Amino acid sequence: MAMEYTKEVMDHFMNPRNVGEIEDANAIGEVGNARCGDIMRMYLKIEDNIIKDIKFKTFGCGSAVATSSKATELIKGKSIKEAAKLKNEDVVKALGGLPDVKIHCSVLAEQAIKAALLNYCKNNNLNVEETLGESFSANCSSCEE
Repeated sequence: MAMEYTKEVMDHFMNPRNVGEIEDANAIGEVGNARCGDIMRMYLKIEDNIIKDIKFKTFGCGSAVATSSKATELIKGKSIKEAAKLKNEDVVKALGGLPDVKIHCSVLAEQAIKAALLNYCKNNNLNVEETLGESFSANCSSCEE
């Protein structure tokens, strides 16, 4: 049985936004899923606690590319505290849904962003809970570098 993808998923797969690297990124997060082979790397340029620029490189299926692309759109221009609240369900909803077997792609997108935010805190000697919110650490056990 063929999987059904929304127009939004297909658009982000065929025309991904924010692809590439940021040469002077001050936050980089990379996560992977050994089961499916997807790898996501997020590059953030953060200034005054605002995500001024974000780019990604994803090695994976169309859903992995689409979720990476949509996730970058959802947090670009937001504060790092707002970005830290992003959940995979937000990405899925913004894409109009994903097949159940592809939900893990949205989880990877969330984890890659959170890994980049943790990287930012580490590189700048910032307290994670103070910088990203008290609930961040509890919800990010799989985002550790």
